[in-house]
Amino acid sequence: MGDAPRTGLLESIESPADLRALERQDLPALSAELREYLIHTVGQMGGHLAAGLGAVELAVALHYVFDTPYDRLVWDVGHQAYPHKVLTGRRRRLASIKQQGGLAPFPARAESVYDSFGVGHSSTSISAALGMAIANRAAGSDRRVVAVIGDGAMSAGLAWEALNHAGSLDVDLLVVLNDNDMSISENVGALSNYFARLLSGRMYSHLREGGKKVLRSMPSAWELARRSEVHAKGMVLPGTLFEELGFNYIGPVDGHDVDTLVTTLGNMRTLPGPQFLHVVTQKGKGYAPAEADPIKWHGPGPYDPASGTLHKEQAAGPTYSQVFGEWLCDAAAQDERIVGITPAMREGSGLVEFERRFPDRYFDVAIAEQHAVTLAAGLACDGLRPVVAIYSTFLQRGYDQLIHDVALQRLPVVFAVDRAGLVGGDGATHQGVFDLSYLRCVPDMVVMAPADENECRQMLYTAVQLDQPAAVRYPRGRGPGVAVQPVMQALPVGRAEIRRQGGSGLALFAFGTMVAAAAGVAEALDATLVNMRFVKPLDRETVAALGAAHRAIVTLEENVVAGGAGSAVLECLQQAGVVVPALQLGVPDQFIDHGTREDNLRAAGLDAAAIAAAVEAFWRPHALQRALPAG
Repeated sequence: MGDAPRTGLLESIESPADLRALERQDLPALSAELREYLIHTVGQMGGHLAAGLGAVELAVALHYVFDTPYDRLVWDVGHQAYPHKVLTGRRRRLASIKQQGGLAPFPARAESVYDSFGVGHSSTSISAALGMAIANRAAGSDRRVVAVIGDGAMSAGLAWEALNHAGSLDVDLLVVLNDNDMSISENVGALSNYFARLLSGRMYSHLREGGKKVLRSMPSAWELARRSEVHAKGMVLPGTLFEELGFNYIGPVDGHDVDTLVTTLGNMRTLPGPQFLHVVTQKGKGYAPAEADPIKWHGPGPYDPASGTLHKEQAAGPTYSQVFGEWLCDAAAQDERIVGITPAMREGSGLVEFERRFPDRYFDVAIAEQHAVTLAAGLACDGLRPVVAIYSTFLQRGYDQLIHDVALQRLPVVFAVDRAGLVGGDGATHQGVFDLSYLRCVPDMVVMAPADENECRQMLYTAVQLDQPAAVRYPRGRGPGVAVQPVMQALPVGRAEIRRQGGSGLALFAFGTMVAAAAGVAEALDATLVNMRFVKPLDRETVAALGAAHRAIVTLEENVVAGGAGSAVLECLQQAGVVVPALQLGVPDQFIDHGTREDNLRAAGLDAAAIAAAVEAFWRPHALQRALPAG
């Protein structure tokens, strides 16, 4: 991994109070050490890198100026918050991030008093910070509240709803826009910094507010002054929109000039009312590989910091995301009606090749899941076949649109639900364990869960042939290694597959990933194993027949037990009048924290050993009962 960087200043920082004790001229050196520490440490275990490198000086300046944790600092998403974690007493534990028992991948209230709000999904910071600011005003507190949001997260409607509300209130709130989507040339940066210092200074603020009071008594002069101010700002600053929303806009300022940041934030800290600071940074700043390819280095696995070489895992077949991406290209080549939609997850969802081959049929709507779903509904209204590639937990954000705009109108939209089930390192905010429950209760939805890679391809093809909404949910990473067949064949809707006919009197009804997990148990106990395939419509005939023919049943799913696929099986049996002892295995009624996927499965009781133990313990009395002589 190379030699550890020198971090003399950084090692003296155990809390932001230590940071604030430094001389201001030490801050650039501290920032450089912090950046090198991130590059070296993240290289050991992987994690979010590029965004954090771009936010180093911003994190230093915020904690230097504001009295955290008394002042509230709300980070959006959390990709950019690694420097914040290091500066707030978690430096020695950074290498444990995303690991079981280690640091959370995102800010978490239970982890640190400096994490004012738990995050993971984007665009929540302004709403949360506004709530805190309102509460502080009600309490008569002088606490300051800062929301730090990235430019990507500003594409979500939630951020603009919060801005619209905040601008209408007399609350002390600072929104910092960390804009890393543009570069700053040296000349523009100097000019921008000059205006930031000028417009955030007390003299300008006093003149501006005092002038308004005087000019309001002269309507014609006030209107001229107001228009002149907007015109002047519109010529030199991109802040007119935020001013119209009710914010005092400052910027853009060079986010890598820590001295300018400290000056500007220091001035803005005492300004009353809604304030907006536009900070321009470079994603991956200070690490050449990440600067050159910030997308690749957004969340890399382990790597060698010196060479920038990623430690690649040995490929053992395609991931489910790759299976989806290849299917979408093949299907689009056959059917010109097919279009692909993603809410800013092109790489993660496997859509890179689709965009290259079908650019006019590819739509990245940015971080706007609600819009993605309703856009798909509109496309379907006029004859297209939209496929929405979306993570399970991101679809939660578009749930109303799924019900109201798609399902209620019975529109043929396909939801390719990636990252379904337990996802590992991203933890509780990203565990896709609710989708079977929230999808199967929606009328006219078809919900499928593939047991392997080839079945995933065939289910996607099945979904796009239907004249109603359908979802195919598949896990993160690779499957059991089943070869994917080039041919695309539609499966009979609502039909399960009996994988093994047992003779013991025990039947296992397995959904998706749990089919492979249950295979060993079925062999050991001579049980019948059913690959259910469809959560909705359920194969009611097979469920009722096997339930009546067996002495006990077990349902297995990588979803919460509450309202999930197992519940669908029991509902079916109850309606058929079949009474049979049943065990439901799935994710328990608790949030599963970060770790490896294997850690997650163990925590949920869904690893192979736990499944075998639970099924055997459940089945043992029924097996013994059969073995006892009659009478």
